[in-house]
Amino acid sequence: MAVTFPHSTFSPPSVSLPRSSLPRFSPRCSSSASIPMDPQNGGRRAFMEFPYVSAPHRDLMVELVSTVENRLDPYLLPCKLPPDVQYYENQSGTAHAALQVRSGIQSSQIDFILGSWLHCELPTGAALNITSLSGYLNSSTDAPNFLIELIQSSPTSLVLILDLPPRKDLVLHDNYLKTFYEDTQMDTHRQNLSSLPEAKPYFSSSLYIRSVVSPTAILVRVEADAGKNTCLEEIVRDHVAPVAKEVLRVWLDVCACGERVVGEAERECLAKRDGIIKRKTIEIDLASSFPRLFGQEVANRVLEALQEVFIA
Repeated sequence: MAVTFPHSTFSPPSVSLPRSSLPRFSPRCSSSASIPMDPQNGGRRAFMEFPYVSAPHRDLMVELVSTVENRLDPYLLPCKLPPDVQYYENQSGTAHAALQVRSGIQSSQIDFILGSWLHCELPTGAALNITSLSGYLNSSTDAPNFLIELIQSSPTSLVLILDLPPRKDLVLHDNYLKTFYEDTQMDTHRQNLSSLPEAKPYFSSSLYIRSVVSPTAILVRVEADAGKNTCLEEIVRDHVAPVAKEVLRVWLDVCACGERVVGEAERECLAKRDGIIKRKTIEIDLASSFPRLFGQEVANRVLEALQEVFIA
């Protein structure tokens, strides 16, 4: 997950990047950031703005969120987070974030859908922008979850994390591997993006994180040519977006809306494993970074709301 949100369990690469190498985003890439984000009226509007990122990046996130909601809307409850959790910022105004969580109705396979964006101005003058969307399923199915996270620390650098994280051991359950990863040809998407000249593998510093992703997970860092201002935007539009949309389509068709037979004993194992993943997400991603970014009062407020969702 990102620096402040429990979508994935990934820490942002900005922690390990040399800060002196992170230039500030140009005004062109954050033209929508001038729109006021009132905590009382922000909510979904603030979330769907996806400010501070380029137009192709924003268009991709809006389309992904809209696709999920259009397909799953009959099975989702409205977002019930307090307004000051749906949008919040720190006292100095250097960190802003929006968060939306829609839980599934009791009869559905959906646990919850979680989306967010984060903008943080760093003391060096650099800016960190993270957009995320995750789909969590409940123990009535053993199908994989969905995760996408785009982490941008400069106009020419982007980390993409895109995966269907497995919820069963792939060695013990080879049919699971075949159904969700081989038959769906998930690895072709990883190969296509990895073959781009601008793409390099991205490795999380956490061994735990590396252990929970699938064999077909896409974890790449895209480094565009600094002399071509639109290069990164073109890569997002022409390469990242089509792959992300296709992976989401597979998740919706095969996982979220697919039928799986899960016995009672297996449900208990799934619920236990899912619970561990959620707790680890909060422990790894939020415990230290959240108060530093937003202050203890804001951090406590948002963490309490998220814990209610994760533990429910």
